[in-house]
Amino acid sequence: MTGPPVRLPGPLVGTDWLAERLGTPGLLVFDASVGAHRGAGQRIPGARPFDIDGALCDHSVPLPHAMPDPARFTEELRSLGLRTADTVVVYDGAGIYSSPRAWWMLRAMGFDRVAVLDGGLPGWAGAGLPLESGAPVAAAERGDFTAAPRAGLVVGADEVAQALADPAAAVFDARSRERFLGTAPEPRAGLRGGHMPGAVNLPFGEVQRAGRMRPAAELRAEFGALAGDRRRLYFSCGSGVTACVLALGAELAGYREPAVYDGSWSEWGLPSERRPVVTGPRSA
Repeated sequence: MTGPPVRLPGPLVGTDWLAERLGTPGLLVFDASVGAHRGAGQRIPGARPFDIDGALCDHSVPLPHAMPDPARFTEELRSLGLRTADTVVVYDGAGIYSSPRAWWMLRAMGFDRVAVLDGGLPGWAGAGLPLESGAPVAAAERGDFTAAPRAGLVVGADEVAQALADPAAAVFDARSRERFLGTAPEPRAGLRGGHMPGAVNLPFGEVQRAGRMRPAAELRAEFGALAGDRRRLYFSCGSGVTACVLALGAELAGYREPAVYDGSWSEWGLPSERRPVVTGPRSA
């Protein structure tokens, strides 16, 4: 039996907060690293792999990071030992890159007691905190978590098209300015360059400073300058990963229920989709 759930201070926690509570019953730590950082050899002690490139991705669709269906998500999280009463901290090896994707996925599947580790593994290691290596230790017991998808957090191309025409909504693109403008090629072959008509550009790195999220007041100013009085925000990127960095920033800034376009530019940018694409600066 575990005690009462560990209380989170918000959607973001610092290394000191986690270090003081690491090993507390009912507190799970998930490593959501991707690419070269996945399985790189060191991790926070006790961390379990939240594999958004593998087990926690729908490989039946031709998109890089598609959300799995609720049954698959339930099975994978139970195998990681997640119980309904647990609290989760997610991190990644790049700092704050793919961990917000894990945070958003858990939220979208009905699990709210989850936070991102500010600074990720580099921040943890930089603070001189302990690391471990070798194969991750499997969960001692299967969890009892059951996914309960929340409407409106995972959206498709049709909903994004409607949002682009909605004066109460704003669609944010987390890609670089060069990719947004169409002056730099897309890293995935076959995609058109440019952006959705009416989208605004906020590269995901601009909501961070030195590998950590910027203060809430700065984020409110940043999002407010681009969204104006629009409170319903939608987020897109290349494959649905860094869009979640913006979703985390928006949550810290006081916006609620961030919607992420799961297919992002990997879907919208396909010539076969025939979705409108523009290049150059966004028109007023």
